[in-house]
Amino acid sequence: MEELKRPEPAPPKKPNIVVRLLAFLLTLALVLGAVALVAFRDKINLDSLKRYITYRTLETGDDRQPTSFRLESGGKGGCLGVGDDLLVYSASGARLFSVSGVEYLTESVLLTTPVADGAGSAAVVYDAGGYALRVLSDRSTVLETSAAQGHEILSARLNAAGRLSVTSREPGYKGSVTVYDGSYQPLVSIRLSSRFLMDGLLSDDGRTVAVLTAGQTDDAFDSALALYHLEEDAPYASCSLGGSAVLDLKYDADSFWALGDEALSIVQLDGSLAGQYDYGGRYLKAFSLGGDRSAALLLGKYRAGSGATLLTVDAAGQELAALELDDQVLDLDAAGRYVAVLTAGRLDLYTRDLELYASLDTTGGARDVVLRSDGTAWLITGETARLFIPE
Repeated sequence: MEELKRPEPAPPKKPNIVVRLLAFLLTLALVLGAVALVAFRDKINLDSLKRYITYRTLETGDDRQPTSFRLESGGKGGCLGVGDDLLVYSASGARLFSVSGVEYLTESVLLTTPVADGAGSAAVVYDAGGYALRVLSDRSTVLETSAAQGHEILSARLNAAGRLSVTSREPGYKGSVTVYDGSYQPLVSIRLSSRFLMDGLLSDDGRTVAVLTAGQTDDAFDSALALYHLEEDAPYASCSLGGSAVLDLKYDADSFWALGDEALSIVQLDGSLAGQYDYGGRYLKAFSLGGDRSAALLLGKYRAGSGATLLTVDAAGQELAALELDDQVLDLDAAGRYVAVLTAGRLDLYTRDLELYASLDTTGGARDVVLRSDGTAWLITGETARLFIPE
C-alpha cells in the first residue's frame, strides 16, 4: 500500500527589494507633501487649478478673458459678489447676473439710499434711512418687507449662516436691533434709551449679538461695542472703542471687527480687546474687511492726493505688510487671501502679505472692483461688467 506524502509548502518568497523601496518612497512623498501643504499653505496656491476647472467653458475674447456684458446699474448704488454671481443695486432696485451676464433676478423697489450686505449666496438690500428691505438667497427673493412709519432702517446685516439683523430707529428709544430666525421671523429685539444704537451684527454661530453704540463719556464722543447673549436683555460685556466713528463691522476669527475712522479694533467674545491698529493720525482713504482673518486699509498723510500706504492687518491688530502706492486708487477690495487695487488704467491683485499675484493693464475704464475669494475680480464701469480671471 502506497503512502501518500503531502508536498512540503514552498518557502515564502522574500518581498522584492525594488517594490519595497518604491512603496517606501511613495509613502514618504505623501507624508512630506501633506506636511508641506500645511506648513506652506499660504504660499502654495491651488486657486489657479480651481479657476481652470470652474471657468474653462466660458466664452472668452482675444485676451482669453471672459467678454463683458451690459449692466446699466442706474446711478447711485454699488455692486456686491453673491456666491458666483454679481449683485447690482441702485435706486431702482437690485439685479443679479451670472459670470456670463445672464440676468437671474430683477427686484424692482425704490431705494433712496441703496445699501447692500452679503454672505455666501445670500444678500440683503435696503434703503438706509428709509423703510424698504429685500433679502435674496439662492437667486430668488425670500423676504420683502417695509418697516413701520418712524422705524427707519439704519443698517441690515447677514451673518455667515444668512441670519438677518436689522438696526432701526424706534420711537421712545435711541435705536433697536432686531434679530431674525432662519424663516425671517423676528426672534429678539434689543432696545436702548441711554445711548444711540448705530449698528448690530449676529455672530456666525448665532449665539452673540454685537451692538454698536455711540454717546458721550466725560463730555467726549465715545463708541462702544456691547455684547449680548441671544434672548437676554442686558449685555454681558462691553468694549470701549474710544472716539473713533465706526464705519463697518464684521465677524471673523471668533471676534467682532470694528473699523473706525481712527483705528481698527478687534473685540473678542468675552468683550476684551484682542488688538487694535491705530492709524497714527493718517487719513483712512479706503478699506475692506472682506479678507479672511485680515483687513485691508489705505491710509494717507493727506485727505486728498494720490500718495498713500496700502497695508493689511491681522486678527491681533498687527500689521501684516505695507506697500507705498503712488497712483490714485479708484477702488480697493479684499476677499479670501487676496487684495485688489484698482487705479485709472491698471488692476493689481496681491496676497494678504502684499506680494503681487496678478496684474491687468487694460481695465476698460473700470471704476469699481469686486474681488472674489478664488482670486477672480469683477470690473465694473457703470454700464458694463466683466470678470478678470488670473492665469
